[in-house]
Amino acid sequence: MANGANATTAGARRTGLAPQAARPLGPWIEPRLAAVAAAFTLAQLVLVLPGLGLGWDETVYISQVSGHAPAAFLSAPRARGVSLLVAPITSWSDSTVLLRAYLAVLSGLALYVALRVWRAHFVPRVLALAGAVFASLWVTLFYGLQAMPNYWVAVGALACVGCFLRVRSNARDQAAWWGVFAGATLMTWMRPMDAVYVVLPLIALSLRRRRLLVVLAAGLLAGAGEWVIEAYTGYGGLAQRLSDASRIQGGLGWHLAVVDQLRALGGRTLCRPCTGSVPSPCVTLWWFALPLLAALGAVVAVRARHALPVLLPLACAVTAAVPYLFLIGYAAPRFLLPAYALLALPVAHGLAHLAGAPTRGTARTLTVSLMAAGLAGHLAGQYVVLERTVHGSAAGRVDWSRSAAALHTLGVRPPCLLSGYEAVPIAFYTGCRSAQTGGHDTSITPAELTRAAHRTPVAVLTRPDGHPPPYARTWQVERVGFLRAYVAPHVRHGW
Repeated sequence: MANGANATTAGARRTGLAPQAARPLGPWIEPRLAAVAAAFTLAQLVLVLPGLGLGWDETVYISQVSGHAPAAFLSAPRARGVSLLVAPITSWSDSTVLLRAYLAVLSGLALYVALRVWRAHFVPRVLALAGAVFASLWVTLFYGLQAMPNYWVAVGALACVGCFLRVRSNARDQAAWWGVFAGATLMTWMRPMDAVYVVLPLIALSLRRRRLLVVLAAGLLAGAGEWVIEAYTGYGGLAQRLSDASRIQGGLGWHLAVVDQLRALGGRTLCRPCTGSVPSPCVTLWWFALPLLAALGAVVAVRARHALPVLLPLACAVTAAVPYLFLIGYAAPRFLLPAYALLALPVAHGLAHLAGAPTRGTARTLTVSLMAAGLAGHLAGQYVVLERTVHGSAAGRVDWSRSAAALHTLGVRPPCLLSGYEAVPIAFYTGCRSAQTGGHDTSITPAELTRAAHRTPVAVLTRPDGHPPPYARTWQVERVGFLRAYVAPHVRHGW
């Protein structure tokens, strides 16, 4: 018996899986995971933070808790998790650098914790490799320090699934019970519908474990409670909010968005409408490699008879990706961050198997050389796309800042109101309230906006070749940055 147990333990360790008997988590600080998390934080601070202003969606979330800008309209799909996450900084400071640094450190800590809960199922070297796989993606680096929800859904999913497996292995692990609850809460706190798709496999495995199902459901309800209550207080009910959210996302239904996601891999943060060519294979190769390596990891785990720690995150990754590959008609790379985080574990397991394959001589040298070359090419490709994306995004945000400065020169200063093209982010930069008379963010009628122009500075923004709405045709037109601004006459007269 002892020899059989030792053989099982040795086999499990060769595959990168922690043996079933080795449940203690050991010391809390795991150096390899800490190194990956620290490198991730440092890379964000060095490669992404410098010069990157706040994006459109960020201004919406931050304005809800900002101490210097009025709250923008919060459309039906959005939740308030990001707003609460950034409130400790944005409620008293308008420093973008401070906010970015805070989120970079927080995202690194979150990645460490989310990986650490898997210590009962994978050896540290595999977990460190999984963290490196996920953290090295340009989309992870780009969004880790931004006030956006997708990264936090990803780490919440990683922690929730890991704690779920720990509970199944040891029902007396109280920390794991709280981890299931906290991970589900974090996901729904950020994006309720994403959380539902992630936990579908967990719900299926919990049908015969009532307590686990209750804790999972409690976490989902705790995170989504405010979103549901707000549906009834501000959106006409839950059914109406869900319907509005579907409409804003183009109508949920069968849409083959796989090619759209491929087009976005070149650094397009939002591909809507998604036209143009697919980036070169050098940019997209990793996207095809991930599922292949994950499948390899799954096969190895099944053969080692330790399948669930690999198959469950793989299943959750698939359900997390389904809506963004097949149910919406546009793409954004950040949508798949939860799937990438969950795929990282089976991918790392597959890579560890390749690296530890019992080969010698020329075969061993060739395997190691190919893996090293692939890693170098992967990192180089991710850096090129990241640099391009950061540069393009920063340029657009500088344009918003210039438009805001030009509006101040024209007398459009707080308290003020902006409407029209790109009014939401420019209003935040200007310190104004934004309101739209049409589209997804409709929050005011033309008559109400015209009346507001008699009480406060109002400007309507259009493209350089655009035309003003009927109520603003007689207003003074000025160039503000790359846009036109139609300024209400009362502003022009010094009101």
